[in-house]
Amino acid sequence: MVDVSKWPLFTVLSSEERAAVRQACVFGTSANEAIYVTRANEMFAFGLNCSGCLGTGDGASAIVPKRLDFLRRKKVVSFSYGSGPHVLLATEGGHLFAWGHNGYSQLGNGSTNSSLSPVSITANLQNLKVTEVACGSHHSLALTLEGDVFAWGYNNCGQVGCGSTANQPYPRKVTGCLQGKTAVGVSCGQTSSIALVDNGEVYSWGSNGNGQLGIGTNGNQLCPCRLAELQGKCIQQVVAGYAHCLALTDEGLLYAWGANAYGQLGTGSKSNHLSPVQIMADKERVVEAAACHSAHTSAAKTQSGKVYMWGHCRGQPVALPHLTHFSTTDDVFACFATPSVMWRLLSVEHDDFVTVSRALRKEFDSPDTADLTFSVDGKCIHVHKAVLKIRPFPYIRVSRCEHFRSMFRSQWSEDQQTVIEIVQFSYPVYRSFLQFLYTDAVDLPPEDAIGLLDLATSYCETRLKRLCQQIIKRGITVENAFTLLSAAIRYDAEDLEEFCFRFCVNHLTQVTQTAAFWQVDGALLKEFIGRASRCGAFKN
Repeated sequence: MVDVSKWPLFTVLSSEERAAVRQACVFGTSANEAIYVTRANEMFAFGLNCSGCLGTGDGASAIVPKRLDFLRRKKVVSFSYGSGPHVLLATEGGHLFAWGHNGYSQLGNGSTNSSLSPVSITANLQNLKVTEVACGSHHSLALTLEGDVFAWGYNNCGQVGCGSTANQPYPRKVTGCLQGKTAVGVSCGQTSSIALVDNGEVYSWGSNGNGQLGIGTNGNQLCPCRLAELQGKCIQQVVAGYAHCLALTDEGLLYAWGANAYGQLGTGSKSNHLSPVQIMADKERVVEAAACHSAHTSAAKTQSGKVYMWGHCRGQPVALPHLTHFSTTDDVFACFATPSVMWRLLSVEHDDFVTVSRALRKEFDSPDTADLTFSVDGKCIHVHKAVLKIRPFPYIRVSRCEHFRSMFRSQWSEDQQTVIEIVQFSYPVYRSFLQFLYTDAVDLPPEDAIGLLDLATSYCETRLKRLCQQIIKRGITVENAFTLLSAAIRYDAEDLEEFCFRFCVNHLTQVTQTAAFWQVDGALLKEFIGRASRCGAFKN
C-alpha cells in the first residue's frame, strides 16, 4: 500500500485523515497543492492554490483541507494537471470538469479567465463519455469511450493537433492520421501530445525540439504522426515526461526517446534520441513505466516487483536505471522527483481483506498453530479451520468439492488434526489457492497460474480468477501465447481471451512458428484462423 505521507504536503493531515484517503494527487510547480477523495467519496483540496487550482471557489491558500461540494459523490476515474496549474477531472459517468489557470483557454470553456470553481466542459462533447484526461503545460487532452481524442488550449507548437498554431478555446477532435483509429490512451509532455491506439500504434504531435515525438526528426508537428520506428511492436502503455517519452510493449520491453540532459532516457548517456531506443534490455520483463510532464524523472517496475528510477533524481542526473528499495513507481516521484508531484492519480486501497491478510499472513502453512492439513502430491499444507470457516465459500455448493463438504458436515468440531488429500490439482496450484484465502494475493508463474485459473473456475472464485488473468497477461510471450489463449477459452475467461487473441494477431508470424500453435485442437485452430482473418490479420 502506498503511504501518502511520503509526500511532505500530506504530513499536515492527521493520521485519521490520511487513513481515510482513497484517491489523491499532489501537483503544482512546487508540489504545494493536493486534492484527495475519501472512502466516503467526498473530495477535499488544500495547499497554495495558485490560479485557483484547488477549485475551492476563492484564491486563498488552505492549510486545512476544504471540501469541494460541487464534486461530492462524483466518482473520479481520471485526473490531470497543468503548469498554471489548471486541472481536468473525468467522472465515472463520463462528465468532464475543469478549473484553475486559463490564460490559454486550456479549460475548454471558451474564455481565458481562470475559474476558481469546477466548471462542466461540454462543448463538442455532448452525448460523449470522457474516460481519460491529460494535461500539458497549458493544453489539454480528453479521450472518449468511443476512442476519439479531443484537444484544446495553448497551441504554439501544434500540440492541439489541428494543423495550425492558433490556440483552441474549446475541445476539438484530433483527426489527421488518427481519423478512423480507436485511441485507448493519451499523455502530454509540456508542449507535446501523444496517443496510443488499440492496435498498439503510437501517434504524437506538437513540440519536437528534443525529439520527444520520436519520429526521427526534431521539427514540430502540427498534426499527429505515427512512430514508424515502433512498427511491429505492440505498445501497451505510453507516458510522457517534460520532453521525453517511455513506451512499454506487450512483451514487457521498454523504449525511450526525446530529451536526455538528465539521463531521463536511461541509455547511459545524456544524448537526445530522435527515435525510440530500447532500454533495460538486460532486466526482467517490465510491467509499468512512469513519467510526468512536470519532471525529468523516469521510473519502471518489473514483473517481480523491482522498481527502478533514472533521470533527474533529487538534483542528480542518473543516466542508467537504478534499482531502488521502493515497491511502487509512485514512491520514486514522492522521494526523488523535482518537484515531488504524483505522476498519476494515486489509488490507495483500504479493503478489509488487506487488513485480514496482514494479520494472518505469517500463520499460513504454520504446523505449530494449524489444525487442518491438506496433502497434495505427497506434500503437506497447514491451515486453520477457523480461517476457512470465516471465509466466504461460494464453491461449497459445487458437487466436485466433496472434501470440503464432508469436512464441514462431520469433521469441523473435532479437536484432532485433520488431513485432507487433494488429487485433482498440483501442489503449487493448491498451495497458492489456500494462501490466497489468507492474503487475497497470488504469487505464481504464468504456467502455474493456468492451473489456478482452472481451480478458480471450478470453485467459482471470481476475484481469484481475475488475479490469475492478470498474472497470465504479464507473463505472455510469443512461445506461450497460443497455449494461454487455449486456456482462456477453456476456462471462459473472456477478457483474457481477448488479450491473448490480440497478442497472437499482433505477433502472428512468430506465434504461428511455435510448437504450441500446431499442437492445439484442430477446431480451435480453425476458429482462430477464421477470427484473425475477419480482423484483417492476413491482409498484405
